[in-house]
Amino acid sequence: MNNAMQFLLTTLVELYLIVVVLRLWMQAVRADYYNPLSQFVVKATEPVVGPLRKVIPSRGRIDLACLLLAVALGMLKIGALVWLNDIPVNPLVIVVQGLLSTVSAFLTTLFWILIIRALLSWFSQGYNPMEAMLYQLTEPFLAPVRRIIPPLGGLDLSVLIVIIVIQFLRILIGV
Repeated sequence: MNNAMQFLLTTLVELYLIVVVLRLWMQAVRADYYNPLSQFVVKATEPVVGPLRKVIPSRGRIDLACLLLAVALGMLKIGALVWLNDIPVNPLVIVVQGLLSTVSAFLTTLFWILIIRALLSWFSQGYNPMEAMLYQLTEPFLAPVRRIIPPLGGLDLSVLIVIIVIQFLRILIGV
């Protein structure tokens, strides 16, 4: 029963955390607001982010209310796991692990978006709104790599290099 509760709680919190991270990321890269994926993300997060925004203002491209919600969700996940496993509570550990959990959610989301974008590039036949959104989200990470290592014979290695960096960072933070 305990494992089932851990699974359910972790899955639900992580799924919502990914949506919140996507909102934060889309705002940071100024992704197309009218894209269907953007509309889903905004509608799914607005009931929580909207009231927070009234109290916590944004700073430039960074929506601090959304960032606070993402970190709070990471801390909620860790706190719930600590509570379900009857581990003594250390607030500092919950805060640090919550931050790392949020970073891990972003890295995992970036990893899968890169994989999906790479696969779609093989089968793409013209404009697709989903592919356009994936381009907007990933290009800030891929463009700097392409400036250092340009495509070789039509083969773009930037996705592979960014994926290796993501995996390195995930191992480094240990989440």
